[in-house]
Amino acid sequence: MTDKKAPDVTTARDRPPEEAQEDTSFARGLRVLLTIADRGEIRADELSALLGSPVSTVYRYLRTLTDFGFVDRQGSAYGLGPRLIIGSGANVTAEELIRTSDPVLRLLEEETGETAIIVRRVGLAAVCLHEIPSTQALRVDIAPGESLSLRAGAFGKALLAFAPGDIQDEVLALDTPREAPGARRFRDDLADVVATGVAQSVGEMLAGTVAIAVPIFRHDGIVAAVGVIGPESRCGTAWRKRVAQLLPGAAGLIVGALTMGRWSQESHVPE
Repeated sequence: MTDKKAPDVTTARDRPPEEAQEDTSFARGLRVLLTIADRGEIRADELSALLGSPVSTVYRYLRTLTDFGFVDRQGSAYGLGPRLIIGSGANVTAEELIRTSDPVLRLLEEETGETAIIVRRVGLAAVCLHEIPSTQALRVDIAPGESLSLRAGAFGKALLAFAPGDIQDEVLALDTPREAPGARRFRDDLADVVATGVAQSVGEMLAGTVAIAVPIFRHDGIVAAVGVIGPESRCGTAWRKRVAQLLPGAAGLIVGALTMGRWSQESHVPE
């Protein structure tokens, strides 16, 4: 932390992100974007009917999203804008994830007041790809390129919970015998992340901090994790509950952008 001036078996991956969103302006904006990503192109009146919002309200969100480049008007319909449509191949590159997540991380930082980051697994570590730091003087900074443990902290757990079994075994073997009580508790933690889709930690990454993260899935598996981290003194129970409700929608927006990029690229391939 730096002081700078300036019960179902169903897993979270099976559930739509909309189910975990809080009814805030941020969440409503995410719902508009997710619906556009899901439909490809959609008119404002169709969005109004699907979301149960007045057309005037939908247009207000669309104007703001268009100004930021998140949405693009295509005749009488709207689609994802240039800041969110990216190409995709067999693997999602770090550059693609950084570009796609940047506007989402900025929205998360603004809405939660704390540092928002995206990480991906590289070998047996979690590596920060991109960070939008909190604007508050007392904040937590995780610099891009910094390695984090997969064994501790919300970001590591969000990635490790969906990693292959042999990777989980290797990580556990680094400092804990496989059958030790600590290893069993950690596997229980990972199972909880799989079931709920949300990883939380207090003081595990850094003393006096709270971190909450969720996995980002593409059609071919987990590609990264996105989350928020801040000082425990500011991040109380209500804050944690609210962030845990917002993050699945943020991850869903990134997934939608990745999916739309693939669809857009394939739809323009000449026969």
